[in-house]
Amino acid sequence: MELIIKEAGARLDKALADLTELSRSQANDEIKKGTVLVNDKAVKAKYAVKVGDVITYEVPKEEVLEYTAENIPLDIVYEDEDVAVVNKPQGMVVHPSVGHTSGTLVNALMYHIKDLSSINGVIRPGIVHRIDKDTSGLLMIAKNDAAHNALAAELKEKKSLRKYVAIVHGNIPNDRGVIEAPIGRSDKDRKKQAVTAKGKPAVTHFKVLERFGSYTLVELTLETGRTHQIRVHMAYIGHPVAGDPLYGPRKTLKGNGQFLHAQTLGFTHPKTGETMTFTAEVPEIFKETLEKLRSGKA
Repeated sequence: MELIIKEAGARLDKALADLTELSRSQANDEIKKGTVLVNDKAVKAKYAVKVGDVITYEVPKEEVLEYTAENIPLDIVYEDEDVAVVNKPQGMVVHPSVGHTSGTLVNALMYHIKDLSSINGVIRPGIVHRIDKDTSGLLMIAKNDAAHNALAAELKEKKSLRKYVAIVHGNIPNDRGVIEAPIGRSDKDRKKQAVTAKGKPAVTHFKVLERFGSYTLVELTLETGRTHQIRVHMAYIGHPVAGDPLYGPRKTLKGNGQFLHAQTLGFTHPKTGETMTFTAEVPEIFKETLEKLRSGKA
C-alpha cells in the first residue's frame, strides 16, 4: 500500500495510524520490521513526516482466532429459549481477541449455553453489549438472531436500563447530576477514550449514595453506551473511579481493578414483551472495601 503525506510534522507511527487502517501499535511493529518505507528508505517511528513523502507499507495479516467451549464457572442469573442474563466476574474478558483466545465469557457461554445468536459472528456469539474486563456485573445474552435484533434495537433507542454502582475519588458535592460530554478515541493515547469534540454523544446520570470524605459511592445510569463511558466521564469531572488503572490516579483503593459494577439491567423481552429487571450484588472485594471506608480503615 502507498500514501503521500499532505501535512508535515507528525511522527511516522502517528501519521500511519491517522491515515491508514493500522493502529499505532501495528504501525510501530511494521516500522520495526522494516516493512514501512519513506521514499524507499527505512526510518524510525519518531521520524517527522514531510509534505510529499511517499510512504509504502504492508497491511499485517490478521491472526486467525481459534477458540473452544470451556467449562468455566458462570453465574447465569436468568435463561429461557430467547435470552439469558449473566453476572460477569471481575477480571474476565467478554469475548476472544488477539492475546485473549481463552478464558473469556464467550468461551464459557459456548459451554453452558448451546444456542447463541450469530449476528456478531463467531468471535462474539450472543454478545449484545459489553462491559470492561475489570468491571463486574450483568450482561444480556441473545440466544437467537431475532432476540439479538430486538435487544440491540432497544439499546440503540436508549430504552434499556443499565445502572452501575462505583466508588469514586473525592467528595462529590451534588447529590445528583448529568454528565453530557462526547467521547471518542484519545489523540494522546490510542488505548484510551477521552472527552473530545470529535467524539460521539455520551450521557451519564449519577446519584450519590454515600460519602466517605475522600471517596464517594455513586449510582450511575447509562443513557448511551460508549467505550469506557463511565470511567471517562467520572475522570472528566474530577472524580475518577477508584482502582481504575487507565483513568485514575496511582494512589487509590487496593483491589482487582476499577470499583465499578453493573448492578441493574432491564429490558423488554423480545418475544413476550414483558419488562424484565435483574440485579446482582457487588463482588466481595467491593463489599469489603465499603466496610473499610465506613469504618475509616480504607
